[in-house]
Amino acid sequence: MNITQAFKLAIKSIIGSKMRSFLTMLGMIIGVTSVITLVGLMNGVTNYIVSTFSDMGTNTLTVSVTNTDTRNVDVDEMYEFVDEYSSIFEAVTPKVSSRYTVKNGTNSVNTTVTGVGEDYLSINKLDLSRGRFIQYADIKNRYKACVIGTYIVDELFDGNVNLGDTIKINGQVYEIVGIQEEQAESEANSSDDCIYIPYSLATRLAGSSDISSYTVATVSDDLVDEGKDILDDYLYSIMKNEELYTISSMTELLETVNSITGLLSSILGGIAGISLLVAGIGIMNIMLVSVVERTKEIGIRKSLGAKKRDIMWQFVIEAATISTIGGIIGIVLGYVATTTLGNAFGVEASPSLNSILLAFGVSAGIGIGFGYMPANKAAKLNPIDALRSE
Repeated sequence: MNITQAFKLAIKSIIGSKMRSFLTMLGMIIGVTSVITLVGLMNGVTNYIVSTFSDMGTNTLTVSVTNTDTRNVDVDEMYEFVDEYSSIFEAVTPKVSSRYTVKNGTNSVNTTVTGVGEDYLSINKLDLSRGRFIQYADIKNRYKACVIGTYIVDELFDGNVNLGDTIKINGQVYEIVGIQEEQAESEANSSDDCIYIPYSLATRLAGSSDISSYTVATVSDDLVDEGKDILDDYLYSIMKNEELYTISSMTELLETVNSITGLLSSILGGIAGISLLVAGIGIMNIMLVSVVERTKEIGIRKSLGAKKRDIMWQFVIEAATISTIGGIIGIVLGYVATTTLGNAFGVEASPSLNSILLAFGVSAGIGIGFGYMPANKAAKLNPIDALRSE
């Protein structure tokens, strides 16, 4: 008996027991759907995180310094250092953040006020919907200018604000010179919950002249590692102790995120894969029952000259067909579930080709593997004993 004949017999047997065949496939369908959906959603989440980090700038270095009484990084010296290596570094901005109560008339909100330099906007790839950003003249003259996010506009001005309006930050009056373009959904603690002022004023508000945080942008992503080494040498020459400063890059954080999400994807895929194992056991059980039910048929075929391998082929192909059909249905449902849930969660999720091929290969392999034992049992039946069975 050739493979084509065995396949035809397998299809005939599946059609002859539709409900039992469907229930046997169900475990495979659920397993394949779960693997494809979970892996696809994790890929969508990973892409979303990568996109977010990319928007923040993968060419940036974040510097944190612990200044002491004898050793500290001066903001003017940091600017001079960046200018000296202009072929490596594009810009730098200090960053001084604290939470304050901000008021406009009777409206108030507790929010983070960040003191920044004039290059903060371009380094972080932010946009303004109106007005201008903090300028060098504001920083030098300590002009009380501020740029606010849309959440602050909604909370303090009920969504209606004009350039030139004022707010009180910790009791001091600041003029609104710019409105940041909406980034998220204007919620508390979102990227729209922000106020930017000159860093020269932020240090006064904080009651300290020391600046401990900087963001440095390199000319391109390819120069991040080189820039980090040069910056490390510079900071060490001042601080003389590596424990007094840290330098982190977005690319490093991105690699860490990719590593974590990749691990989570593998774990979730493995958990979902357990259902494939259960499905395989179900196929084996049904095939064993099928061998018992068709014992007389096996005896007749053997008495007519069917060889052991013919019987083996018949049952192995039948098991593989059941699992493969279940796998195909699972792939279709997995694709639909991934895109539907991705849209529901707000991420661009789609099944990866690797997860589809893996799920399909595993489903077919399980059918062959778990179908082998029942097939081997059927092939070893003595034709006389098989014919005598009831």
